[in-house]
Amino acid sequence: MPVSTRSIRDRSAVGRFPNVTFGFGEDTEEEKEASEEDNAEQGNAGQTWLRKICPCCCPQRDDVDITDTLITVTDDLDKGTDDKKPDAGDSELDELLLNVKSIDLMKGKSGENRTQHHTDLYQSDAFIIRRGQNFHMWITLSRPFDPSTDKLHLDLKTGPLPTVSKGTHVIIPLVEELEGNRWEASIVSQDDKRMKLSVNSLPTALIGRYQIIVETHCANGQAVSTHDSANDILMLFNPWCEDDTVFMDAEDERQEYVLNDIGKIYYGTMDQIGVRTWDYGQFQDGILAACIFVLEKSGTPPSGWGDPINVVRVVSAMINSPDDLGVVEGDWSGNYSAGTSPTVWSGSVEILKEYHKNNGNPVKYGQCWVFAGVFTTVLRCLGIPGRTVTNFSSAHDTDVSLTTDVYLDESLEPMELLNADSIWNFHVWNDAWMARPDLPAGNGGWQAVDATPQETSQGTFRCGPASLTAVRNGQVFLKHDIPFVFAEVNSDKIYWQKNTDGTFSQIYSEKKVVGHFISTKAVGTDERMDITHLYKHPEGTEMERIAVETACSYGSKAEAYTYTKSQDVSVEVTMDGEGPKMGEDAELKIILRNSSSEERKLILHSQVAVMYYTGVHKATVKKDTTDLDLMPNEEKHLEWTMEYKDYKDQLIDQAALMLTLTGRVKETQQVLATQFNFRLRTPDLILKPIGKAVVGEKMAVEISFTNPLTQVLKAVIFHVEGLGLLTARKIHYGDIGSRATVSLTEHFVSTLPGPRKLLASLDCKQLTQVHGVHSITVEEKSNGAL
Repeated sequence: MPVSTRSIRDRSAVGRFPNVTFGFGEDTEEEKEASEEDNAEQGNAGQTWLRKICPCCCPQRDDVDITDTLITVTDDLDKGTDDKKPDAGDSELDELLLNVKSIDLMKGKSGENRTQHHTDLYQSDAFIIRRGQNFHMWITLSRPFDPSTDKLHLDLKTGPLPTVSKGTHVIIPLVEELEGNRWEASIVSQDDKRMKLSVNSLPTALIGRYQIIVETHCANGQAVSTHDSANDILMLFNPWCEDDTVFMDAEDERQEYVLNDIGKIYYGTMDQIGVRTWDYGQFQDGILAACIFVLEKSGTPPSGWGDPINVVRVVSAMINSPDDLGVVEGDWSGNYSAGTSPTVWSGSVEILKEYHKNNGNPVKYGQCWVFAGVFTTVLRCLGIPGRTVTNFSSAHDTDVSLTTDVYLDESLEPMELLNADSIWNFHVWNDAWMARPDLPAGNGGWQAVDATPQETSQGTFRCGPASLTAVRNGQVFLKHDIPFVFAEVNSDKIYWQKNTDGTFSQIYSEKKVVGHFISTKAVGTDERMDITHLYKHPEGTEMERIAVETACSYGSKAEAYTYTKSQDVSVEVTMDGEGPKMGEDAELKIILRNSSSEERKLILHSQVAVMYYTGVHKATVKKDTTDLDLMPNEEKHLEWTMEYKDYKDQLIDQAALMLTLTGRVKETQQVLATQFNFRLRTPDLILKPIGKAVVGEKMAVEISFTNPLTQVLKAVIFHVEGLGLLTARKIHYGDIGSRATVSLTEHFVSTLPGPRKLLASLDCKQLTQVHGVHSITVEEKSNGAL
């Protein structure tokens, strides 16, 4: 989408303002009139001729806007001339100057430039290349180029105020031989008036959109080609270039983390890991333009867009909407009537296109997996290797203590007003791959970045890039945002009890409850890959404890690590199989162990609450207190059940619940405390293709679903999409009765061949997180005999 701009003659438009963007938009009426006057003056053949003969009588204007196109000589020089025409005619002047007739960037998707730069998958006719790599172009001149007398260079400009010193104005000289690692061009071949150039770009070049013009000099003067927006260059990061800081040396990883346009996102709990398919769609038509628009919308200077560290911080802030009206507006309220429920989205394309189409109006609504899915799309689209990562039992530290703190009153009841820290059932963020020359050696590689607006970083809702190596070793003094990421994956959970004087004492700690089964899609397959070892040393090892204590020594509650107390009674909660299903009773098992040689008596309090997946409490649905006796060295198993009627009217997104157990051993005053998160499993949508999948031919899919609840589902919406199959659709189905089975059929025409995935989801107030996926292989359309 074009972005409105001003001529830089209006100096108030210069600088870091939201309304300053690339100078590719439409001119205002005043600017058009001024431009016409300038062209009339400069395009007058007589004045041009006179200026060459006697520059003092007719001086060249030196205040021309650098974003305007300078045309020293045009093909219609006789326009606007009068009877006092010089003896030198148009044809004679044309012969004197070396004019550029046309520029061919060889930008076809199947051409050598796009294929060699690995940009042939972008569904766009734009000239898309990667930095630090050679490309070719043809230039047609008004006469053959003579290297002995003629000179030529390319001019590339980006941003609102192109400047050579900031890298936003690049002058590419014509050299005899390419040396590499610099901006340069050389003649590959020459065919009469046509010449083929080989052009090198810097591996540190700024990414984004460049205007390109060609300037020539000969003995008779200078000529500058007109700017044609169709020839704008879209420059990307280059993971295939060893000198680019995003270089990734394994081809299978580049195929996955840069070129794969579909992936898996994991959710649920550490004991019930769910998975859904996500269409990243980074190559879809309009997505690269939307990603560049996101950078423009940030208001940050393009001179910083050559550093992936800076770019991912900008994108991290721009994916969420606080501070800067970014792409997605977050909402965890459960009421999404003003937009789309976060669980409905199945991909990023619809979101980014809507944001671009509406000129930067945030799309409603998203939660962590939506922010992360869109972030992966932008990373891969711009050329930064990226992946979506899920952390189960993910802590949210709100006070920089690097611990997760739970406050209990004198009766061991949770104090909700003080419990600002939380442990999310799962949290989804991203890893981005890059070197870190700003940190000590060894901290390059995967960096955690997070667009979900949780805490601010330097005053803005963003997070990262945080080196995974630094996170694993507890080096929280390095940038960026390592303390927050460390707490998410490796903080200890500390229980504090209120004293009669209002102070709090540490009564218990859990060292292994945070950061489990950190997951991402495996390279080349649809399997889940566990990457916990990249974020933390194995639980309980000496290296892991050293990392925790190193990190917490920089936190606000370092004294927590002076606490020691013997414990001989333990409590654990387990679950059979994949856990309880939505619409059925929930059953868990509580295991108590007495490791001492003496009898132990205790009081055990249990409380189950409906939770947002973020760990925020919504409502308590059941409480119990039980007196128990444990014989010496006894292990006791208790069955715990919550009936459907107890929770059916309280459930919200993700169907998440948390069982909290607290207790005290009478003989030793030992405190028992643990929390167990679980979710109620929802049914899948069943997708059944109908007909043969051929490009350009109509086929259908049947979607089936069975309501697992005894209540009617109201105002059900189905959402269907698939890259290369069909664009996103919403089907307003209506109500679905209690325990009823329904099916619907959707027709579509495939547009791209090869393996594809069709995604569907269901949403209504009573039931969310229902989705399905089906793989479809689309055949090329056969060319039958005529």
